[in-house]
Amino acid sequence: MAAALLARTLAAVATGPRYILRCTTWSFEKWFSKYISSDNRPKQPLTAYFRFLKDQHHIYKKQNPDVTVVERAKKIAHAWRELPASEKQTYEAAAKADRQVFLEELAKYKARLTLEQQTTLKEEKRLKRSKQKAIRKKRELTRLGKPKRPRSGFNIFMSEHFQEAKGISVQAKMKNLFDEWKRLPSSQNQIYLQLAEDDKIRYENEIKSWEEQMVEVGREDVIRSKSRKVKGFKREKTVKAAKSRVKTIKTTLKTKASSSLEAKAKQSEE
Repeated sequence: MAAALLARTLAAVATGPRYILRCTTWSFEKWFSKYISSDNRPKQPLTAYFRFLKDQHHIYKKQNPDVTVVERAKKIAHAWRELPASEKQTYEAAAKADRQVFLEELAKYKARLTLEQQTTLKEEKRLKRSKQKAIRKKRELTRLGKPKRPRSGFNIFMSEHFQEAKGISVQAKMKNLFDEWKRLPSSQNQIYLQLAEDDKIRYENEIKSWEEQMVEVGREDVIRSKSRKVKGFKREKTVKAAKSRVKTIKTTLKTKASSSLEAKAKQSEE
């Protein structure tokens, strides 16, 4: 899992400047350790490309000490693409062998799990996937320009006074600010509450405009469910009204046609 995630990240870096690795020192072991569970589950083996990346990283770093991690990753990715098939085969064979060992160890590991442990692991995976899905959705909404949610009166007060707040840690500063907020005179408190109301109006106007834009570009899936229902109801009413108009027109045409036939029949009898 960790290897696949890092592979996707660096592959994106290699193809364009859309992603930035926010790190000054790079340790594969340290990076992977964040994604390895504390249980005895076997670790995912490195792919052929990541074996090459691990081998070449220190060499490129020594040759280009002033180059950023992003640029270094691009150079290594380019070197991998240009690497002859015969040399790639060495890395691919090693990755394949490690993969086989990993699958065997994984099968043994799963066989030792109790039913309760299996259930726990499944729940952990489900929660992890849910969290990743939420993060991806949040990033997509940011990319689509979704307006920021309105701030509360306390949020506005905290943003104004955070820098000069007492305390070393963020938690200490927030605690002290919250205590100050509770002691704030009613007249001052009302100012921030009014600012919060203004921000709420700003949000409602912006979110309405944004949702209309999303509907226009066919992205109704990202708008609020309440708005979707309202828009769906309006669309349904519009469709029903259109069908009713068509039905009325058809009835009118049939009536006219019937009247015309009756008139012609009478003329022929005369």
